[in-house]
Amino acid sequence: MYAGREALHFEDCEGLRLVLLNNNGDEVPAKWQPWEESIVEKEHRILGMGAVEMTVQSLDSLANTLENLFGYELASRTANEALYQSVKGQAFGEIVIVEQEGPNEKPGKGSVHHVAIRVKDGEELRGWQQRIQDFGFEVMKITDRYYFESLYFKEENGILFELATDGPGFTVDSSIESLGKELDLPPFLESKRAEIEANLTPIE
Repeated sequence: MYAGREALHFEDCEGLRLVLLNNNGDEVPAKWQPWEESIVEKEHRILGMGAVEMTVQSLDSLANTLENLFGYELASRTANEALYQSVKGQAFGEIVIVEQEGPNEKPGKGSVHHVAIRVKDGEELRGWQQRIQDFGFEVMKITDRYYFESLYFKEENGILFELATDGPGFTVDSSIESLGKELDLPPFLESKRAEIEANLTPIE
């Protein structure tokens, strides 16, 4: 994750690592600006997500998907690790592949369900649906989630990818100024608002 300070590292007991850095020393992208109403001190605010690390049994098969399906560029590679970039020379949008023998991950505490990649709109999403199928992967149906549309597919290592549209976005039923100040729910979940809110814990 990106913040406005020097690089810091934190590892919890589950092995999850939080890395804070300043875009590899470069200027932080203009689209990553701190929310000025945040109660978090400015130098500690998270501005964006950094590299995603995937541990797999076959580096080559995932590398093939990133390169030849998504068009990622190889930035560096060793015998059992590779770094791919969606934007050449930029740390945001990076994916690190680590090849390692071991049992498959089981869903639960400490696991990550999927990795999401953005697409422009529904038309582009449907183009990707066909491209993914032509690449040899089975695509789960396109789902309308009110704030966006998405599809899922699994690559050969079992990594679940989501492709999600930019729009219509979270301002479809809220203003930019009010985002994050209350719980917004899509219409199909409004009937369960009381139940959902009762199970939420405030973030301190």
